[in-house]
Amino acid sequence: MKLKSLGKAMLFAVGTSLAVPASAADFTFTFAHVLTEDTPNARAAVVFKEEVEKNSDGRIEINIRPAAQLGGDVEIIEQTQMGLVHIAIPPTGNLANFNEQMYLFDLPFLMNDDASMKRVLDGEVGDELLTTLESNNLHGIAMWGAGFRNMTNNIRPIDGPKDLDGIKMRTLQAPTILATYRAYGANPTAMAYVEVYNGLQQGVVEGQENPLANIASMKFYEVQKYMTLSRHAYHTYAAVMNKDAWNSLPDDLKTVVEEAMIVGRDAARQFTDEDETKIIENIKGQIEVSDLSEEGRAAFIEASQPIYDEFREKVTPALMDKALAAAKGE
Repeated sequence: MKLKSLGKAMLFAVGTSLAVPASAADFTFTFAHVLTEDTPNARAAVVFKEEVEKNSDGRIEINIRPAAQLGGDVEIIEQTQMGLVHIAIPPTGNLANFNEQMYLFDLPFLMNDDASMKRVLDGEVGDELLTTLESNNLHGIAMWGAGFRNMTNNIRPIDGPKDLDGIKMRTLQAPTILATYRAYGANPTAMAYVEVYNGLQQGVVEGQENPLANIASMKFYEVQKYMTLSRHAYHTYAAVMNKDAWNSLPDDLKTVVEEAMIVGRDAARQFTDEDETKIIENIKGQIEVSDLSEEGRAAFIEASQPIYDEFREKVTPALMDKALAAAKGE
């Protein structure tokens, strides 16, 4: 962890210790994330805060630290494990560095639409994966998300894996995603979210993948020529708490937090749906936008099979099969 970010977190943690009564609240928790405040999930975090504070009658206070104020996703995960941060919504791609079963959600083309996403994330598969986080000193509450990821780059339009050949793609620090782009013939590089704009502008990387909300809020379209609406993976976040912070709550307040997390999750999805059409209209004059053809999708799915084989044992065969069945509605 960077010392600067750790120092920020430790300073902010002073006076916010879990289970220590404050003047206006019995519990004061820090909620950290990397998203800018205009994104759907950052707005949903505010919805969560309002729900918790209202339904706990002020017994819980939530202090949100957005926009990577306390570091990147990996740093926030580490700080949440340590109790310097109490609540977080890290991408499951980053959580996979701590818990290999989280590789599941970054398998390409696992979830093809909103219905399959909800069957996987909100059902038995999502619940099972949230439970595994207990071994990481985290209590998983719900699966949030920022919509499906799409590809942008400066080299050529993408309509199949061959079009990615040799392109330097920025990805999350996530083994599944790095392996995926290698399988497609690209040259993937892990890079912190807040560094991506400069990386694209300076040519350190030539392309990236993100949901539309992130592409718009970080203005990646200003430094990219082509965007393919590939919707190749759902950008899943795990809404988690530090385990000691969770255990410090009485049962009635645990219920308040759980219910507020579901309200926040649903708000994020609604905000995402409302924003995506507007985003495409707003940026299509500044970047060439194309849909992935059926032939291109089929070629990507075929090229993705080795990724499923590579990560099957780490995810566990039983969980992977269960997720594939849920995604198909079986």
